[in-house]
Amino acid sequence: MRPRPAPTIDLRVGVLLVVTVAAVLANTATFDEVSAALNVRFSYRHSPTSNKYLIETMGGGVALFDYDNDGRLDIFLTNGAKLLDPMPPGSRPDKSDSKYWNRLFHQSKDGTFTDVTLKAGLSGNPEAGYSMGVAAGDYDNDGFEDILVTSYEGNVLYHNNGDGTFSNVTAKAGVGGSGWTVSAGFFDYNNDGRLDIFVTRYLDWTFENNRYCGDRVPGYRAYCHPNNFPAVSNLLYRNNGDGTFTDVSKASGIANAKGKSLGVAFADYDNDGWPDIFVANDSSPCFLFHNNRNGTFSEVGLITGTSLNQDGGAFAGMGTDFADYDNDGWPDIIVTDLSNEQYVLFRNTGKGLFLDESLGSRIGPESRLFSGWGVKFFDYDNDGWKDLFVAQSHVLDNIAMTAGHLKYEQPPLLLHNGQGKFSRAGSGDVFQQPRVSRGAAFGDIDNDGDVDMVVANLGQNVSVLRNNIGSHNHWLGLQLQGTRSNRDGIGARVEVTSSGGMKQFYTVSTSSSYLSASDRRIIAGLGTDTVKDVVIRWPSGIVQTLANLSVDRMLKVEEPAR
Repeated sequence: MRPRPAPTIDLRVGVLLVVTVAAVLANTATFDEVSAALNVRFSYRHSPTSNKYLIETMGGGVALFDYDNDGRLDIFLTNGAKLLDPMPPGSRPDKSDSKYWNRLFHQSKDGTFTDVTLKAGLSGNPEAGYSMGVAAGDYDNDGFEDILVTSYEGNVLYHNNGDGTFSNVTAKAGVGGSGWTVSAGFFDYNNDGRLDIFVTRYLDWTFENNRYCGDRVPGYRAYCHPNNFPAVSNLLYRNNGDGTFTDVSKASGIANAKGKSLGVAFADYDNDGWPDIFVANDSSPCFLFHNNRNGTFSEVGLITGTSLNQDGGAFAGMGTDFADYDNDGWPDIIVTDLSNEQYVLFRNTGKGLFLDESLGSRIGPESRLFSGWGVKFFDYDNDGWKDLFVAQSHVLDNIAMTAGHLKYEQPPLLLHNGQGKFSRAGSGDVFQQPRVSRGAAFGDIDNDGDVDMVVANLGQNVSVLRNNIGSHNHWLGLQLQGTRSNRDGIGARVEVTSSGGMKQFYTVSTSSSYLSASDRRIIAGLGTDTVKDVVIRWPSGIVQTLANLSVDRMLKVEEPAR
């Protein structure tokens, strides 16, 4: 990406630091694939075998976060491990070869990236094993982003030491967990100013209970359907504020619900000031955990209309996002699934109920032949309406043998939001080149005022997608810093009103998509308008109003004392 200075207004001490916006990009295409140009070379090594071990087709994740606070986003990617074919009893995935290491790429001033994995201590060998996903957040409020990595054998928590290195603090923190952990996220469920951790677990699957699935004659062995394995519960860890966490999965009620969980996202769906949890389940009803404001949750998926699709059936839920696509002030839910289904859009009515708008929004017809993983609502052209991106590929590498109209490799999907109705967008090779994609993370990598993406691919180089169109419209960036609330400002609800009267609503979060963590900064597209005001509702309950703001700049906003 072509480097551009990050325009900043710092409101912490009332002093405005204005840096001019760089020249407008040439509108040659919506996005360009620039991984090679930026020196980001990495592929998720899933180590496929003839035994079709299920973990081979489910990774991996990516995080966009600024680990060294230099104002530039860095990239962390999880990786698999070597599998034997077959895996002998008692053996475990082998991460010792460097080609299986997880990787951290640091962004330099010129916009290119350098592999700093060894220096940072984030290879994951051997502790992270066959790694799956990643979550990012400053759990100890020291000003540096920490990460949690999920894997086939549990979690690993890495503390950011603030000097470019990370320490494995899993045992001390008490968040190792067990089983096949998948997506994870940091959020403050009890609004005490400290980030807690939620982790999804997929199945009770092991190398030992792996079975033969598919047709023995003529030999089309396939990855097994999740219905062949028992469901499991998810994990919730409460931050104790001293570097340790308490497993409150049972005490909170989270463990009462067993599913086949993959994606997770957080938002306050009923606007009561407390974050709720949506979990995408694979071929079993999805979960919506309502926050009871007393440390417990109630699973309300069925009664809110978010557990099943409009036909009353479960679907292969994989990736998810929890955001307000129709600008009515109520966060909605998107869930990706498999080909021959359709991506499910649950529209929040604001009355404690959601309606399946997959057909009415046109997302359903546009997605029917695709299988989606990483997903996010974001305003790629900065017109004030959140669009939709999906990283795609079928779960079965030999699907064409049994369903000739379907493909294993699939191009990514970009849908433009035309005031609640979605239509196919994107131009150039980026949206025509088929890939085997899984996790996707989103953020303004080149600090030019529009959102870029990084997509993790199985056995193929990672995709870094540069946005070339969003900076043609006005925008306002917000980087929140909590004082009474958690330092990252995660869970804060932001309302942006433009000079033309248009309102947009955001929840500060790093969690959504699939296996991935995105930049927590908000970029609100304004079209040709400017800003009337911004209202921030912090997790602490403090409400902050900002007015007379310049546009096309990133604002750093500190939570006021009261």
